[in-house]
Amino acid sequence: MGQHSAIWQGYVDSSLMGSGQFDKAGILSHDLSGLEAGSPGFTISPQELQGLVAAFKDPNSAFGTGITVGGEKFVTIKADDRSLYGKKGKEGIVVVKAVSCVMVAHHAENAQTTNAATVVENLVDYINNPR
Repeated sequence: MGQHSAIWQGYVDSSLMGSGQFDKAGILSHDLSGLEAGSPGFTISPQELQGLVAAFKDPNSAFGTGITVGGEKFVTIKADDRSLYGKKGKEGIVVVKAVSCVMVAHHAENAQTTNAATVVENLVDYINNPR
């Protein structure tokens, strides 16, 4: 755990979990090779990381395969080279790529995917272009 991981952990704790929108969140390395920081209970397997790599590489394929994180499979509702959103019932997953990392956040049934996604998208915009 380097200095970078401590900074990412701060983002997980304050910006993602602190928003009240999410029950689990993590920050992945920019190349999706591993987890840099996460909330308690957030897990992602090597196979799931590969699935995210494939989804970002070919966003259209994500609509067919769905998005799997933490052993849960989500139906893809948005996929492009920056953002992947998935739904499973009323739960959802939001994955957004920044220049230096990839944010992953899971929301429970009490949150709206659109509101949850806005939190992550705004955080990525901030990381990409700090004031």
